[in-house]
Amino acid sequence: MLTKNHVKLITSLSQKKFRVQHQLFVVEGVKGVQEFLNSTFELYQLFSIEAIFEADTILVSEMELQKISSLKTPNTALALFKIPKQNEIKGSGLTLALDDVRDPGNLGTIIRLCDWFGINNLVCTKSTVDCYNSKVVQATMGSLARVDIQYVDLEAYIKAYPHDVFGTFMDGESIYSESLPDEGVIVMGNEANGVSESMEKLVTKKLSIPRFGNLQTTESLNVATATAIVLSEFKRK
Repeated sequence: MLTKNHVKLITSLSQKKFRVQHQLFVVEGVKGVQEFLNSTFELYQLFSIEAIFEADTILVSEMELQKISSLKTPNTALALFKIPKQNEIKGSGLTLALDDVRDPGNLGTIIRLCDWFGINNLVCTKSTVDCYNSKVVQATMGSLARVDIQYVDLEAYIKAYPHDVFGTFMDGESIYSESLPDEGVIVMGNEANGVSESMEKLVTKKLSIPRFGNLQTTESLNVATATAIVLSEFKRK
């Protein structure tokens, strides 16, 4: 049965400090829960209005699920999984780096894009939104279970990186005319300010996504949209 302690714990995990304290995060929805059950993530507790999972389940009513859900319309199941320890960053292939991305929806979409395009390494500045934020987890649609995410001192990581570092800028070379490698770091910047000045100094190749509109007045693309275009071009080449 659902207890007051369950409710207190689950609702506290909406805040990062309690996720860090308990080393737990929340996954909602049958599909999302099943994705994590099929992964290497370790289940802590599972709550559902139906006995539809092979894992141990605490059965709850729809009203009880409403109490612990962060969604307006709760989706059958909610689970707590343990936050894994960070792995060492793998050295080969393409790595995506996020420089202070703050919007949970953007990060969730970018994680899905990494999963789609086979980018296994996603490194983030420590000021980037927490990937275990419930809105991020929801937006990843299960892809969080398959992408290795690291929060690092990004400047130190880039300085030690031995291959090309790419970044997107308005004054960069058109990504459609560049010969793009299958090894390197791609830096994507903050929603409002783009790639930071300190990180820009470490970028070895500046790229741009050309505007084709007649008026040429749009200032920038959404960072998740830009990431989709950039990853698509790197993989296409």
